[in-house]
Amino acid sequence: MYDHLTRYRKAKTARCSSWDVTGRNRDAWMIKPGEMRVLADLRGPGCITHIWMTQPCHYRSVLLRMTWDNAKHPSVLVPLGDFFGLGHTIVNSYQSALFSASTHHNNKMEQGCALNCYVRMPFRERALIELINESGEDHGQYFYIDYETYDAPQPGDDLYFHAEFRRQNPFGGWAHEILVNAPEADAVNKERVAWNNNYVILGTKGRGHYIGCNLSVTNFQGTWWGEGDDMIWVDGYKWPPDLHGTGSEDYLNQAWGMQRNAFMRNGSSIFEGDTGGYQTSYVFHLENPVRFEKEIKVTIEHGHANHLCNEMSSTAYWYAAEPTAAIAPPPAAKRAPVMKDERGRWKYDPANQITTQHVKVTPEMKRLKAMWKKLRVDPYQVLAKERQREKDAASKPRKRKK
Repeated sequence: MYDHLTRYRKAKTARCSSWDVTGRNRDAWMIKPGEMRVLADLRGPGCITHIWMTQPCHYRSVLLRMTWDNAKHPSVLVPLGDFFGLGHTIVNSYQSALFSASTHHNNKMEQGCALNCYVRMPFRERALIELINESGEDHGQYFYIDYETYDAPQPGDDLYFHAEFRRQNPFGGWAHEILVNAPEADAVNKERVAWNNNYVILGTKGRGHYIGCNLSVTNFQGTWWGEGDDMIWVDGYKWPPDLHGTGSEDYLNQAWGMQRNAFMRNGSSIFEGDTGGYQTSYVFHLENPVRFEKEIKVTIEHGHANHLCNEMSSTAYWYAAEPTAAIAPPPAAKRAPVMKDERGRWKYDPANQITTQHVKVTPEMKRLKAMWKKLRVDPYQVLAKERQREKDAASKPRKRKK
């Protein structure tokens, strides 16, 4: 990873930052609602080597956009917090090989936090980095963008960095009421059923390699949100897929659920036990990138056979031979975090809901769903019926004794 430090390379090191050009100490750029600001417009050949940013808020409503070599579309288009591995607008201190964050306000929403990115981003002609404020408030941004430029073109096989954000709120699962690992959730999920139904982390065409993702879950059900196998198809559909895993935490390189830790290549930047149900985990394929020649589809089940309906968000990272358009994220309102009411219950607000993936239900899924409804008793329904009986009994007039 650090072999470039021992090899001489003729290059000019430089930086773009938000420093106050008047010589005073007002070093933050103020970006108006709806405004786009250019943070760096660089001429190549060159390579971005480090990005540092800090801000007090707007982790989902501000977008980071990067465009390489005068392409018509950006190759990076991700909400600010999610790009740096922090979902739900929550900040937390953590360290990984590619990203880190540091804050005084661990596990809180919309607080000041330092963000770092150490991903190398080579470019041949031009690198354009922009920030788009889609919030309804002024946004204050401090930043460094460190880079180097070269006198001559670099090796022709250098790839372009890409990142994109996706969200399902809620994911369109087929039986959210069924508990994870219950026999009634054990439907067959393979072949085209899996191809069509799994949560999609990345789907792109071209030549390159996938280097990992972060995955955020708002755990509505309150039990375990995992048991979803990762399935990655390289260069088109086939069964089995080129990479087939055994469970959500297994793909994230952990086991028996997720733990409260953040390692260099995998871990949790946000742990649900500290946040009341919000989780963000990440995995990086640095020694084992998934290489593709024509296309790649990176997916994971949400609950076994995609039966759950939690909120799911993700950021995928990959390199490609040519600048490729990242998909547009949902509008700011549709990517806002799910909140809780004063009693700690999830608020299902249509204003921030977006569901584009609906599981195509198989006959087996229908049968299992009916079995659960018949055999399992909903404790909330039982409690409601008991309270209704008590209410009815209290309202009936008592008979007088003779």
